[in-house]
Amino acid sequence: MTRRERKNLATGLLFIGPWLLGFLGLFLYPLISSIYYSLCDYSVLSPAVYIGLQNYRDLFSDSVFWKALYNTAYFAAFAIPLGTFLSLSLAILLNFDVPGKGIFRTIFFLPSLVPMVCLAVLWQWMLNGEIGLVNNALQPILDLVNAIFGTHLSGPNWLQDARYAKWGLIFAALWGVGNAVVIYLAGLQEVPRHLYESAEIDGANFLQRTIHVTVPIISPVIYFNAIVSLIGSFQVFAVPYVLTGGGDGPERSLLFIATYLYQNAFDYWNMGYACAIGVILFLLILLLTYAATKLSERHVHYAGK
Repeated sequence: MTRRERKNLATGLLFIGPWLLGFLGLFLYPLISSIYYSLCDYSVLSPAVYIGLQNYRDLFSDSVFWKALYNTAYFAAFAIPLGTFLSLSLAILLNFDVPGKGIFRTIFFLPSLVPMVCLAVLWQWMLNGEIGLVNNALQPILDLVNAIFGTHLSGPNWLQDARYAKWGLIFAALWGVGNAVVIYLAGLQEVPRHLYESAEIDGANFLQRTIHVTVPIISPVIYFNAIVSLIGSFQVFAVPYVLTGGGDGPERSLLFIATYLYQNAFDYWNMGYACAIGVILFLLILLLTYAATKLSERHVHYAGK
């Protein structure tokens, strides 16, 4: 290695040094420590005692863990498709050249800037069964149904009824699709205009142009947002935690894996068990991301391929 090459190497290491330190201190060390402590009986206040795979055996026989996993999977199964459809639809509409489109884009983006705790408090009031805005908006429709069919339907008590609690959280999550809308808007700018013109000449209507031109071209953007949503859905914590006042909700309907991990770590001081939950969550997200990547290979089209 020449002197110039050594100098370039030293300069490069100097520039990436802060990132390497952050990676080692904030990611690699916590990951390795979590794996180690997941094999221990560890309460933070006393030294860790190695117990092998006992935490994992207890975990797989823990009905509360399976309930938390079910709630998390249920939330992801509905929130991701609905969020993707809503954000993509809004982006396509906001991409039209209409007066004041900048104002509309700002309006739809602003909710995504609200901190998670503030969002949770806001939706705690909006989903209130007696005075919430959601039920007030639904009441005219329910009154019409009651008048036609002679029923006595009323708005659900969203956060106190296990049948509706997760759907209340899903609605709250849909309120913050502004980030995805902005990313979709950036992707829509890259769709060549001549493709739309060719489709119009062939007689394609708006829906056909969207399905056969827009969606394939921005498929990498859709894939990116879907993966980010998948990871975020399995790590949801702040909103359900605040909505339930730090609890689990009715019949543990709002207990999620991240919440259960937090409870074991900082409420029960069972850090080894919490680390085991964290390792399982990490592997689960890794597996689902890999599966999504493999399944999307035939449907994601990159430029130049």
